[in-house]
Amino acid sequence: MRNWLILHVLAACCFGCRAEESVIQPTEDVEVVEGQPTQLSCTFDTTDLSPYLFWYKQQANGKPMFMLREDTFGTGETATEFKERFHARLNVTAKSVPLTIQRLQLSDSAVYYCALRPTVTTVYSALLQKL
Repeated sequence: MRNWLILHVLAACCFGCRAEESVIQPTEDVEVVEGQPTQLSCTFDTTDLSPYLFWYKQQANGKPMFMLREDTFGTGETATEFKERFHARLNVTAKSVPLTIQRLQLSDSAVYYCALRPTVTTVYSALLQKL
């Protein structure tokens, strides 16, 4: 018997972005089968020639957790707890950065956010500097 999981793709973030910049994610629940791979889509529009795209995961009653960053230089960064099964590849030409999750687990049920630089972390640090 297969266990079904629901991944919530709720919103995209573009904090501090200019009017011509945006991040687009389907705002829908994705039903997936435990143990199988899945891909969550994220497209963006920016005039920045070197965009940075981020993925965050937010579990029920929790705060968004940084998962990974992809950039045009190919260096990127992935938080330790996401290195094994979570991958994204920035495609500047297609203006997309899909998130692939391998071997889905029950603990993967969460809300996933895609964000374009600058992100929430920039807003938080600006607020902390004002205090």
